[in-house]
Amino acid sequence: MRDEYDFSGSRPNPYAERVRRPVTVNIDVETIDYFKEEARRTGISYQNIINMYLGECAAQKIRLTFV
Repeated sequence: MRDEYDFSGSRPNPYAERVRRPVTVNIDVETIDYFKEEARRTGISYQNIINMYLGECAAQKIRLTFV
């Protein structure tokens, strides 16, 4: 290893602000099956699809309504 490294030409990590935290969530079987089918169809993992969907809901500030 070198004693020093030159980082003057480096760029900031674009994902540094998008840190993920593992969580445990109980989700209905039918709901998981839906997202897993979407994962097969799109080639994107079902966890990423759920994260994208929830992120979009948060970005749009969608409020839950209960009947």
